[in-house]
Amino acid sequence: MTPSKTPAEVLDIEGVEVRISSPDKVVFPDPGLTKLDLVRYYLAVADGALRGAGGRPMVLKRFPKGINAEPFFQKRVPENHPPFVDTTTLHYASGTSAEEAVIRDAAGLAWVINLGCLDLNPHPVRAEDLEHPDELRVDLDPMPGVDWSQIVDVAYVAREVLADAGLVGWPKTSGSRGLHILVRIAPQWSYRDVRLAAETLAREVENRAPGLATARWWKEERGESVFVDFNQNAKDRTVASAYSVRPLPDARVSAPLTWEEVRTARPEQFTAQTVPQRFADIGDPHAGIDDAVGTLGGLLALAEKLGPAEKAPRSGNGTGRRQSLMPLIEVARTKTKPEALAALDQWKARHPAAVGGLQPADVLVDGMRGSSSLWYRVRVNLQHVPEDKRPPQEDLIADYDPWAGKQWPGRPGS
Repeated sequence: MTPSKTPAEVLDIEGVEVRISSPDKVVFPDPGLTKLDLVRYYLAVADGALRGAGGRPMVLKRFPKGINAEPFFQKRVPENHPPFVDTTTLHYASGTSAEEAVIRDAAGLAWVINLGCLDLNPHPVRAEDLEHPDELRVDLDPMPGVDWSQIVDVAYVAREVLADAGLVGWPKTSGSRGLHILVRIAPQWSYRDVRLAAETLAREVENRAPGLATARWWKEERGESVFVDFNQNAKDRTVASAYSVRPLPDARVSAPLTWEEVRTARPEQFTAQTVPQRFADIGDPHAGIDDAVGTLGGLLALAEKLGPAEKAPRSGNGTGRRQSLMPLIEVARTKTKPEALAALDQWKARHPAAVGGLQPADVLVDGMRGSSSLWYRVRVNLQHVPEDKRPPQEDLIADYDPWAGKQWPGRPGS
């Protein structure tokens, strides 16, 4: 977001005054959307956005320097939060805890966006019961080289598996390249059970759509397939909820769909400029989601039938770390994505003979969660490169350490 000296604007939102600082600050340069435009977008779709994020603890993903700079993740709610923003304290697997924001109304939405948030990232639990998720999240994440029609095919297979287990799936675009399917469940199961149910769903989708879908957790083993990302149901994970504006140049939105729309819809149709009119015309396609609460009994019974998922072998060097079955080399670790892509280009210039054998899914540039922001890891899978042309593992072109100087219980490597 670019600096601005525009005076603050105070909005009256259902009788609550919310101060919007720098309202004319341009957030999305291409369509010319300002911070106030974003606030008005969320107010226009507030009923739908609150159906996805309201009443849930939320990680604040803030973009103080705009969409072209890395955001930072703020778990702890600002101390000066207004009285209309609730809070609740979450305890993380790392041993840490954080008092997080819980919004319940349109004024809360406006307050979050004023902080520099673009998308909403709630946990899959309600503030009243933090240990029992009421939402199972199916994230269909396409590998490079996968087109939209393949994602759609996998989505319908996932819908079929859910239906066979007595569950109703509610699809939405991710706002990026993939699809999400949300499933309301009774808050009766632990995070461990919900993750097991999601992993079982992923495995069954792979069984029914071999080659199209994969449940393989390790990215280098997926090939050109759609990964059914079950780990989005782990305790510390959040995903962008319905009606979230994503940090893409066109202000794309994570848009709820009907199943009849999934086959013909395209992610680029849904932006902060187009979705308010759609919402006014047809309402929220997910309006009935809270009335479709199901049980995990069917998926957990299927988990028993399938047996434990195959685990990768551990390395023999005493670290206990998982050993890749692929000829994988690491190129760089960087603070930002542009640095990661520059390092990849440098590696490619060094090894043109290897580059010719690479397929799109062989190049792995991953955003990794650090203590409060993303960092990037670049790896190359040499599985399609002839052995005599495979470069060895070399010193990293860049070796950024996101944990340098930071200590806390459960710190990686501690």
